[in-house]
Amino acid sequence: MPTVNIFRAKSDLSRLVEAVESGAEAEIIIARNGRPAARLVPVEKKKARPAKRIGVIKVAGDIPPDDAKMTAIIAEMFGLPKKPPAKKAKR
Repeated sequence: MPTVNIFRAKSDLSRLVEAVESGAEAEIIIARNGRPAARLVPVEKKKARPAKRIGVIKVAGDIPPDDAKMTAIIAEMFGLPKKPPAKKAKR
């Protein structure tokens, strides 16, 4: 843990920050008139949080069958044809 005076810290700031950032020094004490005034330490790295998934729906139960009347109302809202989709024939 080296101690440097303010004048040296001002002129060598980038080197001091690099030494702390790279891990060569755990911390550097900056002194004023021979007395410790500040401490230069690396910033703690934050732990990465898992990314949130967007657009995933948790279904609590079964999805109800299509309602032709409601489908027509929704189609009208979006400017689509009012005709409900044709039902698929069961095999």
